[in-house]
Amino acid sequence: MKIINKKSEKSLIDQFIRDFKKDYLRKKKQKKRLSFVLTGGKSPIKLYRKLAQINIDWNIIDLFWGDERYVSNQSRNSNYKLAFDEFINKIEIDKKNIFPIKTDKSISKCSAEYSKKIKKYFKYKKINFDCCLLGMGEDGHIASIFPHSENLYKKFIAKPVIRNDFKRITLSLNVINNSNKILLWLNNKSKSKIFFKVKKEGKKIPVNNLKKKNTIIYKIN
Repeated sequence: MKIINKKSEKSLIDQFIRDFKKDYLRKKKQKKRLSFVLTGGKSPIKLYRKLAQINIDWNIIDLFWGDERYVSNQSRNSNYKLAFDEFINKIEIDKKNIFPIKTDKSISKCSAEYSKKIKKYFKYKKINFDCCLLGMGEDGHIASIFPHSENLYKKFIAKPVIRNDFKRITLSLNVINNSNKILLWLNNKSKSKIFFKVKKEGKKIPVNNLKKKNTIIYKIN
């Protein structure tokens, strides 16, 4: 597990951008596409704003989401809306390169459709996203996989999650761990402290189950 320590969020963002550009340039040289899974919540807002400013060809990049709340895509609680407002709306990218988790049908149908979309994207072979960006909650949850969740070890692509605050749709831990790079974004000292605190609580905490050799942690000292 690689850990990148920086003293400020600005330095952390700058390092992330440098690393992302390397991945992009490698794919461009290989004449391949780059699949990038976005995260929700407020932690990536400044990162998204900075990503939107870089001069690259976004049309060789495909955007997915690690999870979504089962709300309208115009809701202030929508992960899609946050990414769209802070990032996607500011770059030149074709709509066909954007793969949101839709919430316009029953939650089970939306989940099944997202799973099907991902299967088709990977031509019904192994699902391995190039970069999977993750935030982390105070309880150590990632995407919408929570402590003691029945979804922690089950193998699926996307599945509904029923909680008291919001119903959600999430990628599985298995799909996340199959990513070539898992980018854990801990953009303040508080989150960094929480990460090391929950690490002691073992495998019942989702963040502790990330595949170590694939994971890069971006954290504040």
